[in-house]
Order: sequence, then C-alpha cells, then structure tokens
Amino acid sequence: MGAKRKVDLIGVASGLGGADAACAQAPARLAAGGLDGQLCSAGIDASWTATLAPKRQGDGVQGAVARLASELAALVAQSVRGGRLPCVIGGDHSCAVGTWSGAAMGLDGALGLVWIDAHMDSHTPGTSPSGRLHGMPLAALLGQCDDALAGLADGMLLPRHICLIGVRSYEAAEAELLERLGVRVFGMEEVVRRGLARVMDDATAIANEGTTGYGVTLDLDALDPREMPAVATPAAFGIRGDELVREFERVGRDPRLVAFELAEYCPRLDRDGRGERLIGRLLCAALSGAREDSQVIADAVH
Repeated sequence: MGAKRKVDLIGVASGLGGADAACAQAPARLAAGGLDGQLCSAGIDASWTATLAPKRQGDGVQGAVARLASELAALVAQSVRGGRLPCVIGGDHSCAVGTWSGAAMGLDGALGLVWIDAHMDSHTPGTSPSGRLHGMPLAALLGQCDDALAGLADGMLLPRHICLIGVRSYEAAEAELLERLGVRVFGMEEVVRRGLARVMDDATAIANEGTTGYGVTLDLDALDPREMPAVATPAAFGIRGDELVREFERVGRDPRLVAFELAEYCPRLDRDGRGERLIGRLLCAALSGAREDSQVIADAVH
C-alpha cells in the first residue's frame, strides 16, 4: 500500500430510519469505550473526525435522513479524495445511502460494494411492510426508490459491482428486485455450504471487476445473534465472529479498499459488553491496511 493511511472515524448518531432509535447512541458508546485508542494501540492511525446527527425541519423522518445522508456523503467523499480511509459508524443502516454515495463521488471511477447483512435492505416505499428507511438503502443507491433518498443516490452504484453476503431474512419483493437487476446474493445457506472464505473471495472479485476500488458495509445483524445480541432485528444462524474477523484481516490489507461502514449496533441491548468487544476486533481487522506493518494485525485481534 505504500504510505500509511489515516483512518477517519465518522459517527452517524441516528436511529430515525431503524427499528430501535437507541442505535443512535452507538458512536457515543464506542467513542466513550476508547475505540480510537484501541485502534491506535493496534498500530492504526485513527481518530474521530465528526459525529453527525439528523436535523428535523418539519418534513418528517425522510427529509431528516436525506439531509443527514447528504452531509455524510460530503465528508466521506472528502476523506476518500484526501487519500484517507473513512470508517463510518452508524446508527441505523440508512446511513449507507450517504456513505456509499460519498465514496462513489470521491473516486475517479466506479465503486464496488460488499454488503454483509442478514437482510437485503432493498425495499422501496411501495414494497416495504414497515416503511422504515433502514430497509431501503441498497434500493436507493441503485436508483430504485422514488423518494428523497433516491435523488442523492441515483446512479451511484451499478448492480454488477455489488454483492450481498449472509442474507437469510427478506421479503419476496426485495429478492425479485435484486434478481431483476442482476445483483449477486450469497445467502447464509451458501456461506455455510461453501465456507465464508470462498464466498468472500467471490464477493471481492465481483466488487473489483471493472471498478477503481470497493467498500464493505457490515450490518451487525449479519452475525450470529448468540455472539452479537445487540441489534434490533436479529436473525438466527448468522456468521460467526471469529470467521468474519479472519476475513476482515484479508480484506483490510487490500489497498483497493476505499471505505468501511458498520451499522445497527444497539448499545442498550449490549448488557455484558460482548458486542462492543467484538466490534473492536472486527474494526482492528477491517482497518488493518492502515497499519505500518499489516503483517502483525493478528496481535491486535486475537
């Protein structure tokens, strides 16, 4: 990779789009727990550069989330253009609209994206049973939503550059949309059958084909809820934490990784702190390319 990259930690203190508004507390909880210090102790030059919060202006949740996404996109684009590695810490997963719009704007070419999630997040306002915006960010990024979010995200990502991993809870309308667009979905059954390492190899190949760089977004409900109970919408039989840490060690050292995002941590449900501890391990691995000596990343995560 050459020179060491600085990591910009960007908090998004919003639960407006999610199932539990308390996930807005995630950036503050992780900051208070010394996440930046943990990363720095692992040899990663990381610091909090901003924590954004939604601003209500009388146009409802959708307007507030769209403005927040626009503000986030500007920060992420600036970070990418500056040669830094933005790491966005949500909040609910509607923050993905801002993160990946910004990463795409910051690149001089196409952006690939590996989306790790128990859900497809590909509803539109017309298909969503709940109306929650955290179930719509991927559809918005693909230009499929006819609401305020789509105006920001339209055309930012191409279906052939995106894949999903760990999916096991979704509605038929989402699956039909992604199939029609040609987005590759690695369901949890395939992850179990083939192994996470082989699936990640295929996923990063998709995200790298014809792109300038790629990002990874992790919704923590992709993990097995026995290891990560601190999420609002858990789904049984998920990815094991140790396995994902190992894969993030590989991905994190890839110089083509341009941004990382973690979403849907709900501190009030993390009663024994194990979720926070696993988040620290995952981020030390995923940001390992920013170390002076990435070969010793295992010292930090094991």
